[in-house]
Amino acid sequence: MNTTEHQELARQLPAPAERDLPPDRHRHHKELLMRTIDGDRPRPRRRLVRPAFALPAAAAVVAGALAVTVLSGTQDRSPETQVAPAKPGTPRGAVVLLDRIAAVAMKTGTEPVRDDQYVYVRSLTTDTVHIKPVKAGGLKEREDWVPQDPYASHEAGVFREDGKFVPITSADKDPAGIDRPTYKWLASLPTDPDALHERIRKETRPVRGQDFDQTVFDTFGTLLSRGVMPSRTEAALYKAAAKIPGVVEMPDAVDAHGRHGVAIAREDRQLGERTEWIFNKETLKFLGERTYLTETGERGKAGTLVRANAILDRAVVDRPRQVP
Repeated sequence: MNTTEHQELARQLPAPAERDLPPDRHRHHKELLMRTIDGDRPRPRRRLVRPAFALPAAAAVVAGALAVTVLSGTQDRSPETQVAPAKPGTPRGAVVLLDRIAAVAMKTGTEPVRDDQYVYVRSLTTDTVHIKPVKAGGLKEREDWVPQDPYASHEAGVFREDGKFVPITSADKDPAGIDRPTYKWLASLPTDPDALHERIRKETRPVRGQDFDQTVFDTFGTLLSRGVMPSRTEAALYKAAAKIPGVVEMPDAVDAHGRHGVAIAREDRQLGERTEWIFNKETLKFLGERTYLTETGERGKAGTLVRANAILDRAVVDRPRQVP
């Protein structure tokens, strides 16, 4: 790879001043680009996915907000940096578990979200210190306020990290769609799982160097995390996710907050990573997500934690900087 190509790839990295990606997903795609620059992977040809918070969710969304709180910033604790990978289950087990999660989603009473409202999420996420070798750092607490329609909202989106508010400067650049899933757009999706699976695969743009089925898995996770949607749509998304090749269930997984649960997982053999969506074993409420290495190499030993996060609160609010 020549210098010009290095510079062009570097320009594709999100500008630090905008900081409109959550740390975990920013680092995920930055790692892909860095590996490409190092000659480990071919050059990606799609623009980076920019989820406001890349996590799936089966929990009810609560409307309304009143008080504003101050976050404590970086936490003085860290999740275990070495995962003891359990033997994965089977695709059939994933179908059964996702059907159960879909049944819970169907019972979730979600009110329609107005164009002038915001999706609020408070979460914990690890801070990656090194890429080669991988080292997951301490936890940071973060809040996101993502507008449904930046033109109808009072102002564009914003997030708060380390106690500081930062505008989401790209919020008004993307039309509603797979990269910015609004309530209206999600409500327009087919609710037949087969049709929905094909629709998402068709609209997911490949990341060269990443297993395409893993990119689809990540896209489903983004849709289930960023968007508030009708119960039927959410249930259909979980059932459609079961159709992604390589998806299995895991008997035990731990989120960034230390909570154990069952998981839906998929391994990207091209990158040597496994990503898990973690759910409470009894309520099937979404808890968080983690990714760790499945192969020993220059990035670290198998089982090394790459990133982890946890959802602490979700809601629909009327204004940015409001919390439930």
